[in-house]
Amino acid sequence: MRIASTKKIHAGTILAQTIYNENGVVLIKKGMRLTDKLLRRLLNNGITYIYIEDGTTPDIEVNQTIPDELRLEATNMIKDTFIELKNAGLGQRSYILDRRSKELTNVVEQILSNIQQNEKSLSLLADIFVSDNYVFQHSLNVTIYSLAIGVELNYSTKQLTEIGVGAMLHDIGKMFIDPAILQKPDKLSDEEFEIIKGHTQVGFDYLRKHQYMPTVISHCAYQHHERLDGSGYPRGIQGEEIHTYAKVIGIADVFDAVTSSRVYREAMLPHEGLEILYAGAVNLFDKEMIEAFKRSVVAYPNGLTIELSDGRIGVVIRQNTNLCDRPVVRILEENGNPTASPYEIDLERTVNVTVKDVLVD
Repeated sequence: MRIASTKKIHAGTILAQTIYNENGVVLIKKGMRLTDKLLRRLLNNGITYIYIEDGTTPDIEVNQTIPDELRLEATNMIKDTFIELKNAGLGQRSYILDRRSKELTNVVEQILSNIQQNEKSLSLLADIFVSDNYVFQHSLNVTIYSLAIGVELNYSTKQLTEIGVGAMLHDIGKMFIDPAILQKPDKLSDEEFEIIKGHTQVGFDYLRKHQYMPTVISHCAYQHHERLDGSGYPRGIQGEEIHTYAKVIGIADVFDAVTSSRVYREAMLPHEGLEILYAGAVNLFDKEMIEAFKRSVVAYPNGLTIELSDGRIGVVIRQNTNLCDRPVVRILEENGNPTASPYEIDLERTVNVTVKDVLVD
């Protein structure tokens, strides 16, 4: 299988990975021949890239970061928690948050166990779930990325649990913002952007009032948009004033935001998201944390077609652990012509060759 742009593939292409909705219901099953109607359905649901069957890459496997069942359970847990808290009266919220925090902690522990047991780097591009609400899926992805960074930085079990729950709840303030503004397809007005920014304060005020929620969790909601140079919000604090967890979640938040489809723009590929993070290293984000994230995530997912610095073109077939930008590639074209016999090149060992470009049909 290989990765292709949903906008550029043609009717008749065979889907290589099943696509689900957020309730675990199959939208389009693996092996289906895509029609124009199905392609429009994918595009309308914000699916920018899909895996398709290809005669030159039948053996390529997708790295399953988190089992589908756990991913579905976690997404629904976040969704139910956010909606229940939003709809509850003031007198009920403490009880609900106490009950839900235990359930969220259990899910975080399951995700953490999968990350610690799985030596493969994270590739959430492989996990295609269509969600009606970006906030829930985003909260889960940020949790997974934040835990991966924490594991790489050797955080204790207690710290990892706290940062996991903090990541799950970091955007809870958005549940109290008008959905018409959150999901607006056009550019936000200055007034609307100020309302969006207010989700950090709203989330902080909400979480810190509950005795069952550690203070550090509320600071994850409060500070995840703060930046080292003071250019963030809501308070414009700098450097060590920002809680460590919020720095980690801030990195995960930006990466997932740019690599996920939104109503107003298409998703970037992982290597592009990493480039954005590195552009902000030192001034905006903690460089050590970005390096830890780079060791944890796949920059060029399996099935991605790339052009190498020497002009050869191939498809990524395997990853090298902790070398996100040096995968194993199956060469399909050289000197402008298809290779008679495709062969592999390991960029971990071939140090004089780099990835020049990504080619998504």
